[in-house]
Amino acid sequence: MRAFTAAAVQVAPHPGPLTAESVTRNIDRCIDYTRRCVEATGAELVVLPESCTTGFTPGIPTEELWELVSEVPGPVTQRLCDAAAELGVHLVAGTYERGPTPDVVFNSSVLVDPQGVIRGVYRKTHPFCSEAVAGGGWVTPGDSVTVVDTALGRIGMIICFDGDYPELARIQAVRGAEVIVRPSALLRSADVWELTSRARAYDNHVYVVGANATGTDAAGVHYFGNSHVVTPLGHIVAKAASHEGWVSARLDPAEALASLTPGSNIGQGFDHLRDRNLDLIRSHRDDLEAPAKTSFPHA
Repeated sequence: MRAFTAAAVQVAPHPGPLTAESVTRNIDRCIDYTRRCVEATGAELVVLPESCTTGFTPGIPTEELWELVSEVPGPVTQRLCDAAAELGVHLVAGTYERGPTPDVVFNSSVLVDPQGVIRGVYRKTHPFCSEAVAGGGWVTPGDSVTVVDTALGRIGMIICFDGDYPELARIQAVRGAEVIVRPSALLRSADVWELTSRARAYDNHVYVVGANATGTDAAGVHYFGNSHVVTPLGHIVAKAASHEGWVSARLDPAEALASLTPGSNIGQGFDHLRDRNLDLIRSHRDDLEAPAKTSFPHA
């Protein structure tokens, strides 16, 4: 990984029912804000929110959503690829992806390089309860982990609720991720949003760039923004408010783990990956897959 500036851009979906026209307007807005962000910050990595081409809650049947989106690569992502090439940046954006049949829609994100080539596609593996097909929603979960080699460094890809699951980020870190990007349309609280990004960054000694939606989607659901950049020590070094806009920060591997306690003369060379008790993990591997026995009710 080399030092570079990363930015999280938060935009609001086009108001009203989801249509082909609103998808076009959403993409227009994403590109406009990305362009303005790059001009203002010089960012080399820009992260847009989850499902930013449509808004998170479509408010229409899965089959109708399938008709409005496209395969990846496809017409929807092509405009994002063109924008990345025009601006010379790495661009991460969330979009619903057309599956093999009209009842299959994935919640995906793409990582596009400065030449406009899609270098990584990730399908959300942990859909939120309201969006998952198993719960009566519209999203079929993905089944793979994505870490992408780029000119900036190794970038892991998660989406929103994925950030609640430490196992996914840990797998990415073990595979060499140095930055994890988290396009989101988080529906809970700013505290949960920050807590989970900070925990995943600190757990794995990675930067986390989280872009959260703002505004109101086609189903009338509200989002609070608060996009952020988190260091490998879990410090938030850039944080947005609730309105549309962006935040940026310099990601520098030379400073990433400089000191847990600034000014301390006590060595702090801990490493959560190196210091894992692998014997313990191996001996309790079955527990990681077993049904939970907690007596606490669902959140």
